[in-house]
Amino acid sequence: MPSCFAFEIGRAAKRQCLKDRNVLAIKPLMPPACVLEELPVSPQVYDLVNDTRVAVSRILHDQDDRLVAVVGPCSIHDTAAALDYAERLKTLADELKGELVIIMRTYFEKPRTTVGWKGLINDPDLDASFQINKGLRIARKLLLDVNALGLPVGLEFLDTISPQFTADLVSWGAIGARTTESQLHRELTSGLSMPMGFKNGTGGDLQVAVDATVSSSQPHTFLGLDEHGIASIVRTRGNKDCHVILRGGSSGPNFKDNFIEEAVGRLVKAKQPYKIMVDCSHGNSRKQHAEQANVSSYLADIVAEGNTNLLGIMIESNIVEGNQSIGDDPAKLVYGMSITDACINWEDTVKVLTELAGAVIKRRQNSCEKSIKEL
Repeated sequence: MPSCFAFEIGRAAKRQCLKDRNVLAIKPLMPPACVLEELPVSPQVYDLVNDTRVAVSRILHDQDDRLVAVVGPCSIHDTAAALDYAERLKTLADELKGELVIIMRTYFEKPRTTVGWKGLINDPDLDASFQINKGLRIARKLLLDVNALGLPVGLEFLDTISPQFTADLVSWGAIGARTTESQLHRELTSGLSMPMGFKNGTGGDLQVAVDATVSSSQPHTFLGLDEHGIASIVRTRGNKDCHVILRGGSSGPNFKDNFIEEAVGRLVKAKQPYKIMVDCSHGNSRKQHAEQANVSSYLADIVAEGNTNLLGIMIESNIVEGNQSIGDDPAKLVYGMSITDACINWEDTVKVLTELAGAVIKRRQNSCEKSIKEL
Protein backbone atom coordinates (compact mmCIF):
# COMPACT_ATOMS: atom_id res chain seq x y z
CA MET A 1 0.00 0.00 0.00
CA PRO A 2 1.61 3.36 -0.98
CA SER A 3 2.55 5.78 1.81
CA CYS A 4 0.83 9.15 2.30
CA PHE A 5 4.11 10.84 1.30
CA ALA A 6 4.25 8.95 -1.99
CA PHE A 7 0.62 9.81 -2.60
CA GLU A 8 1.30 13.55 -2.13
CA ILE A 9 4.31 13.37 -4.42
CA GLY A 10 2.14 11.80 -7.07
CA ARG A 11 -0.48 14.53 -6.72
CA ALA A 12 2.21 17.23 -7.00
CA ALA A 13 3.56 15.64 -10.17
CA LYS A 14 0.10 15.59 -11.69
CA ARG A 15 -0.45 19.26 -10.81
CA GLN A 16 2.88 20.11 -12.43
CA CYS A 17 1.74 18.39 -15.61
CA LEU A 18 -1.36 20.57 -15.61
CA LYS A 19 0.52 23.88 -15.63
CA ASP A 20 4.00 23.24 -17.10
CA ARG A 21 3.44 20.43 -19.57
CA ASN A 22 5.39 22.21 -22.34
CA VAL A 23 7.95 24.04 -20.19
CA LEU A 24 11.47 22.60 -20.16
CA ALA A 25 13.05 24.97 -17.65
CA ILE A 26 12.55 28.24 -15.80
CA LYS A 27 15.71 30.19 -14.92
CA PRO A 28 15.90 33.35 -12.82
CA LEU A 29 16.40 36.68 -14.58
CA MET A 30 18.74 39.12 -12.89
CA PRO A 31 16.95 42.22 -11.53
CA PRO A 32 17.27 45.27 -13.79
CA ALA A 33 18.46 47.39 -10.84
CA CYS A 34 21.59 45.25 -10.52
CA VAL A 35 22.53 45.80 -14.16
CA LEU A 36 21.76 49.53 -13.97
CA GLU A 37 24.03 49.83 -10.92
CA GLU A 38 26.76 47.82 -12.62
CA LEU A 39 26.49 49.87 -15.85
CA PRO A 40 25.28 53.34 -14.80
CA VAL A 41 24.43 56.36 -16.94
CA SER A 42 27.04 59.13 -16.95
CA PRO A 43 25.96 62.79 -16.79
CA GLN A 44 27.11 63.24 -20.40
CA VAL A 45 25.01 60.32 -21.65
CA TYR A 46 22.03 61.51 -19.63
CA ASP A 47 22.23 64.91 -21.29
CA LEU A 48 22.60 63.39 -24.78
CA VAL A 49 19.56 61.13 -24.38
CA ASN A 50 17.44 63.91 -22.92
CA ASP A 51 18.49 66.47 -25.53
CA THR A 52 17.89 64.05 -28.42
CA ARG A 53 14.44 63.11 -27.17
CA VAL A 54 13.56 66.80 -26.97
CA ALA A 55 14.94 67.40 -30.48
CA VAL A 56 12.90 64.54 -31.99
CA SER A 57 9.79 65.74 -30.16
CA ARG A 58 10.28 69.26 -31.50
CA ILE A 59 10.64 67.96 -35.07
CA LEU A 60 7.53 65.80 -34.61
CA HIS A 61 5.52 68.80 -33.41
CA ASP A 62 6.75 71.08 -36.21
CA GLN A 63 9.02 73.23 -34.02
CA ASP A 64 12.28 72.25 -35.77
CA ASP A 65 12.70 71.91 -39.55
CA ARG A 66 15.36 69.20 -39.44
CA LEU A 67 14.72 65.55 -40.29
CA VAL A 68 15.34 62.47 -38.16
CA ALA A 69 17.44 59.67 -39.65
CA VAL A 70 17.45 56.30 -37.86
CA VAL A 71 20.34 54.47 -39.47
CA GLY A 72 22.24 51.31 -38.68
CA PRO A 73 22.44 47.53 -38.92
CA CYS A 74 19.28 45.47 -39.23
CA SER A 75 20.42 43.83 -35.99
CA ILE A 76 23.49 43.91 -33.75
CA HIS A 77 25.43 40.67 -33.37
CA ASP A 78 29.04 41.89 -33.11
CA THR A 79 29.68 44.71 -30.65
CA ALA A 80 33.13 45.50 -32.06
CA ALA A 81 31.71 46.01 -35.55
CA ALA A 82 28.79 47.98 -34.10
CA LEU A 83 31.18 50.40 -32.36
CA ASP A 84 33.25 50.70 -35.53
CA TYR A 85 30.08 51.64 -37.39
CA ALA A 86 29.05 54.04 -34.62
CA GLU A 87 32.35 55.92 -34.79
CA ARG A 88 31.87 56.44 -38.53
CA LEU A 89 28.27 57.52 -38.08
CA LYS A 90 29.18 59.94 -35.29
CA THR A 91 31.57 61.79 -37.62
CA LEU A 92 28.87 62.05 -40.29
CA ALA A 93 26.23 63.06 -37.73
CA ASP A 94 28.42 65.97 -36.63
CA GLU A 95 28.86 67.11 -40.23
CA LEU A 96 25.10 67.04 -40.94
CA LYS A 97 23.74 68.08 -37.54
CA GLY A 98 22.32 71.33 -38.88
CA GLU A 99 19.94 69.40 -41.13
CA LEU A 100 19.57 65.92 -39.62
CA VAL A 101 19.20 64.39 -36.17
CA ILE A 102 20.99 61.10 -36.78
CA ILE A 103 20.19 58.20 -34.44
CA MET A 104 21.97 54.86 -34.66
CA ARG A 105 19.70 51.86 -35.11
CA THR A 106 20.77 49.40 -32.38
CA TYR A 107 18.32 46.51 -32.60
CA PHE A 108 18.99 43.66 -30.15
CA GLU A 109 15.69 41.79 -30.46
CA LYS A 110 14.26 40.45 -33.71
CA PRO A 111 10.60 39.53 -34.15
CA ARG A 112 10.18 36.46 -36.34
CA THR A 113 7.37 35.53 -38.70
CA THR A 114 8.21 31.85 -38.09
CA VAL A 115 11.60 30.95 -36.57
CA GLY A 116 15.18 32.22 -36.63
CA TRP A 117 17.82 33.98 -34.53
CA LYS A 118 15.95 36.29 -32.17
CA GLY A 119 18.74 38.74 -31.52
CA LEU A 120 21.70 39.50 -29.29
CA ILE A 121 19.71 39.73 -26.05
CA ASN A 122 18.09 36.35 -26.64
CA ASP A 123 21.13 34.48 -27.98
CA PRO A 124 24.34 36.54 -27.65
CA ASP A 125 26.66 33.62 -28.47
CA LEU A 126 24.85 32.76 -31.73
CA ASP A 127 24.72 29.11 -30.72
CA ALA A 128 21.18 28.61 -29.40
CA SER A 129 22.45 28.63 -25.80
CA PHE A 130 20.11 31.53 -24.98
CA GLN A 131 22.27 33.25 -22.37
CA ILE A 132 19.75 36.05 -21.87
CA ASN A 133 21.30 37.48 -18.70
CA LYS A 134 24.57 37.81 -20.60
CA GLY A 135 22.79 39.31 -23.60
CA LEU A 136 21.13 42.00 -21.50
CA ARG A 137 24.48 43.07 -20.05
CA ILE A 138 26.14 43.16 -23.48
CA ALA A 139 23.27 45.18 -24.92
CA ARG A 140 23.34 47.78 -22.15
CA LYS A 141 27.12 48.07 -22.33
CA LEU A 142 27.00 48.71 -26.08
CA LEU A 143 24.26 51.33 -25.69
CA LEU A 144 26.41 53.10 -23.11
CA ASP A 145 29.46 52.94 -25.38
CA VAL A 146 27.62 54.32 -28.42
CA ASN A 147 26.01 57.10 -26.40
CA ALA A 148 29.40 57.91 -24.88
CA LEU A 149 30.64 58.70 -28.40
CA GLY A 150 27.97 61.41 -28.53
CA LEU A 151 25.73 59.37 -30.85
CA PRO A 152 22.14 58.69 -29.72
CA VAL A 153 20.55 55.28 -30.20
CA GLY A 154 17.16 53.87 -31.17
CA LEU A 155 15.71 50.38 -30.94
CA GLU A 156 12.56 48.29 -31.18
CA PHE A 157 10.76 47.17 -28.03
CA LEU A 158 9.35 43.64 -28.11
CA ASP A 159 8.25 43.03 -24.52
CA THR A 160 7.57 44.77 -21.21
CA ILE A 161 10.63 43.40 -19.40
CA SER A 162 13.73 44.29 -21.46
CA PRO A 163 12.97 48.06 -21.44
CA GLN A 164 13.81 48.09 -17.73
CA PHE A 165 17.38 47.19 -18.74
CA THR A 166 17.79 49.61 -21.66
CA ALA A 167 15.11 52.32 -21.93
CA ASP A 168 17.02 55.00 -20.02
CA LEU A 169 19.64 54.96 -22.80
CA VAL A 170 17.24 55.10 -25.76
CA SER A 171 16.45 58.39 -27.54
CA TRP A 172 13.81 57.02 -29.93
CA GLY A 173 11.97 53.72 -30.11
CA ALA A 174 9.77 51.70 -32.42
CA ILE A 175 7.04 49.10 -32.30
CA GLY A 176 7.30 46.75 -35.26
CA ALA A 177 4.77 45.75 -37.88
CA ARG A 178 3.99 42.43 -36.18
CA THR A 179 3.22 44.03 -32.81
CA THR A 180 1.67 47.42 -33.64
CA GLU A 181 -1.83 45.99 -33.13
CA SER A 182 -0.89 44.40 -29.80
CA GLN A 183 -2.59 45.92 -26.75
CA LEU A 184 0.44 45.03 -24.64
CA HIS A 185 2.78 47.08 -26.83
CA ARG A 186 0.42 50.04 -26.94
CA GLU A 187 0.24 49.96 -23.14
CA LEU A 188 4.02 49.74 -22.90
CA THR A 189 4.48 52.68 -25.26
CA SER A 190 2.11 54.80 -23.19
CA GLY A 191 4.63 54.65 -20.37
CA LEU A 192 7.91 54.96 -22.27
CA SER A 193 9.80 58.24 -21.97
CA MET A 194 11.01 58.69 -25.55
CA PRO A 195 9.29 59.44 -28.89
CA MET A 196 7.92 56.21 -30.34
CA GLY A 197 7.05 55.12 -33.87
CA PHE A 198 4.44 52.52 -34.85
CA LYS A 199 4.88 50.71 -38.15
CA ASN A 200 1.95 49.88 -40.40
CA GLY A 201 0.98 46.21 -40.43
CA THR A 202 2.86 43.59 -42.44
CA GLY A 203 0.01 43.56 -44.95
CA GLY A 204 0.25 47.32 -45.35
CA ASP A 205 -2.65 48.26 -43.06
CA LEU A 206 -2.17 51.91 -42.06
CA GLN A 207 -5.09 52.27 -39.67
CA VAL A 208 -3.60 49.90 -37.07
CA ALA A 209 -0.64 52.28 -36.71
CA VAL A 210 -2.88 55.34 -36.46
CA ASP A 211 -5.01 53.58 -33.84
CA ALA A 212 -1.85 52.66 -31.94
CA THR A 213 -0.78 56.30 -31.65
CA VAL A 214 -4.21 57.20 -30.30
CA SER A 215 -4.20 54.36 -27.77
CA SER A 216 -0.64 55.02 -26.60
CA SER A 217 -1.30 58.72 -26.08
CA GLN A 218 -3.75 57.80 -23.32
CA PRO A 219 -3.14 56.55 -19.74
CA HIS A 220 -3.12 52.78 -19.19
CA THR A 221 -2.79 50.29 -16.35
CA PHE A 222 -1.12 46.96 -17.05
CA LEU A 223 1.04 44.18 -15.63
CA GLY A 224 4.78 44.77 -15.76
CA LEU A 225 8.08 44.56 -13.94
CA ASP A 226 9.80 47.17 -11.79
CA GLU A 227 13.56 47.79 -11.59
CA HIS A 228 13.90 45.29 -8.75
CA GLY A 229 12.37 42.50 -10.80
CA ILE A 230 9.09 42.51 -8.89
CA ALA A 231 5.91 41.81 -10.84
CA SER A 232 3.98 45.06 -10.65
CA ILE A 233 0.85 46.94 -11.67
CA VAL A 234 2.03 49.80 -13.89
CA ARG A 235 0.03 53.00 -14.35
CA THR A 236 1.05 55.39 -17.14
CA ARG A 237 0.41 58.99 -18.19
CA GLY A 238 0.24 58.35 -21.94
CA ASN A 239 2.90 59.19 -24.52
CA LYS A 240 2.18 62.32 -26.58
CA ASP A 241 5.21 61.80 -28.86
CA CYS A 242 3.97 58.87 -30.96
CA HIS A 243 4.05 58.77 -34.76
CA VAL A 244 3.44 56.46 -37.70
CA ILE A 245 6.15 54.68 -39.70
CA LEU A 246 5.31 53.70 -43.28
CA ARG A 247 7.24 50.51 -44.09
CA GLY A 248 5.29 49.04 -46.99
CA GLY A 249 3.84 45.55 -46.83
CA SER A 250 2.61 42.56 -48.78
CA SER A 251 0.32 44.97 -50.65
CA GLY A 252 3.38 46.87 -51.93
CA PRO A 253 5.40 50.00 -51.09
CA ASN A 254 3.73 52.98 -49.42
CA PHE A 255 6.44 55.64 -49.32
CA LYS A 256 5.23 57.95 -52.08
CA ASP A 257 3.58 61.31 -51.52
CA ASN A 258 0.01 60.05 -51.91
CA PHE A 259 0.51 57.50 -49.13
CA ILE A 260 2.12 60.11 -46.91
CA GLU A 261 -0.80 62.47 -47.54
CA GLU A 262 -3.29 59.74 -46.66
CA ALA A 263 -1.47 58.98 -43.42
CA VAL A 264 -1.30 62.68 -42.54
CA GLY A 265 -5.03 63.03 -43.13
CA ARG A 266 -5.87 60.12 -40.87
CA LEU A 267 -3.59 61.38 -38.11
CA VAL A 268 -5.00 64.90 -38.27
CA LYS A 269 -8.50 63.45 -38.04
CA ALA A 270 -7.39 61.40 -35.02
CA LYS A 271 -5.84 64.54 -33.47
CA GLN A 272 -2.36 63.00 -33.38
CA PRO A 273 1.05 64.38 -34.44
CA TYR A 274 0.91 64.25 -38.23
CA LYS A 275 4.53 63.95 -39.33
CA ILE A 276 5.41 60.62 -40.92
CA MET A 277 8.58 58.55 -40.77
CA VAL A 278 9.33 56.31 -43.75
CA ASP A 279 11.18 53.02 -43.42
CA CYS A 280 13.14 52.77 -46.67
CA SER A 281 13.65 49.02 -46.21
CA HIS A 282 11.24 46.07 -45.87
CA GLY A 283 8.12 46.44 -48.04
CA ASN A 284 9.16 49.85 -49.34
CA SER A 285 12.31 48.40 -50.89
CA ARG A 286 10.51 45.17 -51.83
CA LYS A 287 13.16 43.52 -49.64
CA GLN A 288 15.88 44.56 -52.09
CA HIS A 289 18.38 46.38 -49.87
CA ALA A 290 19.91 48.46 -52.67
CA GLU A 291 16.47 49.97 -53.37
CA GLN A 292 16.63 51.84 -50.07
CA ALA A 293 18.75 54.52 -51.73
CA ASN A 294 16.09 55.06 -54.39
CA VAL A 295 13.35 55.35 -51.78
CA SER A 296 15.39 57.88 -49.82
CA SER A 297 16.21 59.81 -52.99
CA TYR A 298 12.50 60.12 -53.79
CA LEU A 299 11.85 61.43 -50.29
CA ALA A 300 14.74 63.88 -50.59
CA ASP A 301 13.18 65.22 -53.79
CA ILE A 302 9.80 65.92 -52.20
CA VAL A 303 11.47 67.52 -49.19
CA ALA A 304 13.50 69.79 -51.47
CA GLU A 305 10.26 70.75 -53.21
CA GLY A 306 8.85 71.93 -49.89
CA ASN A 307 7.09 68.92 -48.36
CA THR A 308 6.92 69.33 -44.57
CA ASN A 309 5.00 66.15 -43.71
CA LEU A 310 8.11 63.99 -43.33
CA LEU A 311 9.51 63.38 -39.85
CA GLY A 312 12.42 61.34 -41.15
CA ILE A 313 13.63 58.05 -42.54
CA MET A 314 14.87 54.64 -41.45
CA ILE A 315 17.74 52.94 -43.28
CA GLU A 316 19.23 49.47 -42.75
CA SER A 317 22.93 50.04 -43.18
CA ASN A 318 26.17 48.33 -42.22
CA ILE A 319 29.87 48.51 -42.94
CA VAL A 320 29.64 45.82 -45.62
CA GLU A 321 26.77 45.43 -48.09
CA GLY A 322 24.42 42.45 -48.07
CA ASN A 323 23.87 39.74 -45.49
CA GLN A 324 25.09 36.28 -44.50
CA SER A 325 23.79 33.23 -42.67
CA ILE A 326 25.09 32.47 -39.17
CA GLY A 327 26.32 29.01 -40.10
CA ASP A 328 27.93 26.61 -37.64
CA ASP A 329 30.94 28.76 -36.73
CA PRO A 330 30.32 32.40 -35.75
CA ALA A 331 34.08 33.02 -35.92
CA LYS A 332 33.88 32.70 -39.71
CA LEU A 333 31.33 35.49 -40.15
CA VAL A 334 32.31 38.41 -42.39
CA TYR A 335 33.11 41.45 -40.25
CA GLY A 336 30.58 44.25 -40.54
CA MET A 337 27.97 42.27 -42.52
CA SER A 338 24.41 41.65 -41.34
CA ILE A 339 23.22 38.19 -40.28
CA THR A 340 19.56 39.19 -40.66
CA ASP A 341 18.21 41.51 -43.38
CA ALA A 342 20.60 42.72 -46.06
CA CYS A 343 21.93 46.26 -45.62
CA ILE A 344 23.50 48.93 -47.80
CA ASN A 345 27.20 49.58 -47.20
CA TRP A 346 28.84 52.50 -45.45
CA GLU A 347 29.74 54.40 -48.61
CA ASP A 348 26.15 54.33 -49.85
CA THR A 349 24.94 55.38 -46.41
CA VAL A 350 27.04 58.53 -46.60
CA LYS A 351 25.52 59.34 -49.99
CA VAL A 352 21.95 58.78 -48.76
CA LEU A 353 22.31 60.96 -45.68
CA THR A 354 24.23 63.69 -47.49
CA GLU A 355 21.51 63.87 -50.15
CA LEU A 356 18.81 64.06 -47.49
CA ALA A 357 20.63 66.86 -45.68
CA GLY A 358 20.97 68.70 -48.98
CA ALA A 359 17.20 68.45 -49.44
CA VAL A 360 16.62 70.15 -46.08
CA ILE A 361 18.96 72.97 -47.12
CA LYS A 362 17.14 73.33 -50.46
CA ARG A 363 13.76 73.44 -48.70
CA ARG A 364 15.00 76.22 -46.44
CA GLN A 365 16.31 78.19 -49.40
CA ASN A 366 13.03 77.85 -51.28
CA SER A 367 11.08 78.87 -48.20
CA CYS A 368 13.28 81.92 -47.73
CA GLU A 369 12.95 82.93 -51.38
CA LYS A 370 9.18 82.53 -51.18
CA SER A 371 9.03 84.73 -48.09
CA ILE A 372 11.10 87.42 -49.80
CA LYS A 373 8.80 87.41 -52.84
CA GLU A 374 5.77 87.82 -50.58
CA LEU A 375 7.22 90.98 -48.98
